[in-house]
Amino acid sequence: MEVIAITRNARMSAFKGRPLARACQGLKAVDALKVVEFSPKKAAEILRKTIKSAMANAKNNNGLDADALTVKLCVFDESVRMRRYWPTARGSAHPVARRLCHCKVVLTDDKKETK
Repeated sequence: MEVIAITRNARMSAFKGRPLARACQGLKAVDALKVVEFSPKKAAEILRKTIKSAMANAKNNNGLDADALTVKLCVFDESVRMRRYWPTARGSAHPVARRLCHCKVVLTDDKKETK
């Protein structure tokens, strides 16, 4: 059984979160939380909240044991961009793109599904 949690429109570039997401992928959920806990990056806090949300979803919605879950997929995807302008010389302006991202975590238990 798979459990999904998504954090949408986090105020951070997806490029900065991807290395941490790759480090967590394939680990047990509790081990992934330990990896994230000791990271100084901003992406670590977003990823921590998303993993904990997925674990809570697994426990409350599906009745799964949170300690037996594995991180199957962990990705940071790009979201929309906030368009802003930075004033420059002689009354002109340069465009600035404030980037946002989505964080998606898929947890799975190791049991095979039967159809």
